[in-house]
Amino acid sequence: MGRPATKTDLLTAAAENYETLNAFIDGLSEAELAEPFDFSGDEKKKEAHWKRDRNLRDVLIHLYEWHQLLLNWVESNQNGDEKTFLPRPYNWKTYGKLNEMFWKKHQNTSLEEAKDMLQKSHAEIMKSAETFSNEELFSKGVFPWVGGSTLGSYFVSNTASHYNWAIKKLKAHRKNCAGK
Repeated sequence: MGRPATKTDLLTAAAENYETLNAFIDGLSEAELAEPFDFSGDEKKKEAHWKRDRNLRDVLIHLYEWHQLLLNWVESNQNGDEKTFLPRPYNWKTYGKLNEMFWKKHQNTSLEEAKDMLQKSHAEIMKSAETFSNEELFSKGVFPWVGGSTLGSYFVSNTASHYNWAIKKLKAHRKNCAGK
């Protein structure tokens, strides 16, 4: 399936990719969980996140915090408190610094806490998405605070697409572990 463009496709892709992510995590061995992430040997992995995330907890916390961004943004704007998706002083050019702040914030969060937090935030995201019609999610201009995009694109990016990102990272980590 391509990028979801309907409410049904969004909900299906988000649920399926979340299940796939959890199944992959459940299949990780103790050794794979214990081994720190190290992608320094792959020159194709240049983006900051390849250096930032050092374990499964870091990946799960990243997903959780982006869920929080979406949930807070939607709730605030629906309640008449106009907010940008990224909290000030961050913007789309500096969101890497926001990701670093999330990473630092959760260095004392346990893996079990991260799993629980993500499970709860995923359920909240799905519940939130359910409250919108297909038109509200995938028609431009419905909500002025969304700008030139659609609300659904934010939900897709923070669920199905983000879960795929996490799965790719975990697969790369597993591959690295197998090579040792």
